[in-house]
Amino acid sequence: MNSLNRFLKLAATACSIVLLVLVINACSDDDPPLPANEADFEATTLGLEDGQEEAEIKLNLSRAVDVATDFTVSFVATGVQYGTHFTTEPAATDGKLTVSVPTASSTVSFKVLRKSDVFLDGDASIIFTVGTAAQNAVIGEKSTVTVSFSPIVSEGQQMTLNGIISDELGSSAGNSVFVDFSSNQQTGVARKSWDLGFYSGDEFWVIINNTTAASVIAVDATDLVDVTAENVNTEGLALGQGAGTFDIIDDVTGDLTKTAIKEISATEADNKVYVINRTGGFGIVDAPENLIKLRVLRNGAGYKVQYAPLTSSEFTEIEITKSATNDFTYVSFTTGGVVNVAPAREKWDIEWTYSIYKAPQGIPYAYSDLVFINSRGGVSAVQVLETTVSYDQFAASHVASLKFDGQRDVIGSGWRVTSAPPGSTDVVGVRTDRYYVVKDTYENVYKLRFINFHAADGGTRGKPLIEYKLVVKG
Repeated sequence: MNSLNRFLKLAATACSIVLLVLVINACSDDDPPLPANEADFEATTLGLEDGQEEAEIKLNLSRAVDVATDFTVSFVATGVQYGTHFTTEPAATDGKLTVSVPTASSTVSFKVLRKSDVFLDGDASIIFTVGTAAQNAVIGEKSTVTVSFSPIVSEGQQMTLNGIISDELGSSAGNSVFVDFSSNQQTGVARKSWDLGFYSGDEFWVIINNTTAASVIAVDATDLVDVTAENVNTEGLALGQGAGTFDIIDDVTGDLTKTAIKEISATEADNKVYVINRTGGFGIVDAPENLIKLRVLRNGAGYKVQYAPLTSSEFTEIEITKSATNDFTYVSFTTGGVVNVAPAREKWDIEWTYSIYKAPQGIPYAYSDLVFINSRGGVSAVQVLETTVSYDQFAASHVASLKFDGQRDVIGSGWRVTSAPPGSTDVVGVRTDRYYVVKDTYENVYKLRFINFHAADGGTRGKPLIEYKLVVKG
């Protein structure tokens, strides 16, 4: 009898397992399919200025691909010939080229290369059209892009900012994204790709990387060899989650007279050693072997930086020349040299990024989805409420009454809501009651609004959708 009972129990268990598998399979079959993966050019018009040798054209998908995906791009040239006046990278054959989006990526690009010593009139252009995809993807509305062999002043468009590098959360997107409205260009730069920025102006200022929530403390020493993990209290580097003060980070509004590293003195003995925690924001200090000790000196009209892991008795030295085209020259301790970060001084208007900032409680706090303007490049902006004049109705006649502000954080976090505590009247998503008017370096005036950035407003965290339109041409 006992044997029979055991048999019946085993049989019942087996049936339950089979039933569970069937239910799981049925649920999987009922899962809604993913929406079509849409491919669009990042911009619909681009320009090659005099002296500019190449233009990069980006093709973006709405999500990362599971396998490498090829796209065929055809082109029609007006006033120029392939091979004589321009080429492409990758190379084209019979008016077509192929680009491949790598596995786990959502973007690919190709280049238009101007032949050297070629002079063209302003009517020369190339129209590129993205065609068939080898895998499961569809072509979106931005299927063509026109590249002109002359500067353009964009009339405006919608643009998705690509803050995502890999599979990181959108709230901690790995890229800072710089946008230039007049050229329809965005430049994504990995936040962790740099550590120090050396000012190109007349003074000798050095910035640390606020977009990684880096922090730095001064040490009463002028020789790196004298600074060790045993004689430095690194707890003072803790930043975020209630820890840290504003004197261990750079001024969040960009005031160079308030940098954490003091202005580099012409008197060498006045330049102290600093210890830097390269990535922070969570109240945690990295292990001593990952902290960097550094000392910056003047080197003629440029700089010289000495640096080493805090636990090392040997150091590396880099010489830095001030840039003629950029506000800062950037250095990475990872690569041991100069790296490209922000575009040239007049070639960007806004930066969207994660960064250490200031909480309402008056403490340093790491924020996602901050927007800064290029204040050093002469860009200014102002917020306008829909109740004053709607975005759609805003026109050139309204510009004269505006008071533009050159403060770096004039847009800041004011354009979005990331959380709505119980009892709050806020709604997570873009604040639809406002937009911004931005005046660029060349006096072009654009109106700017944010369309979405969060699942709650139909967007994707880490890939905000913006729209800008030309109001006044400078």
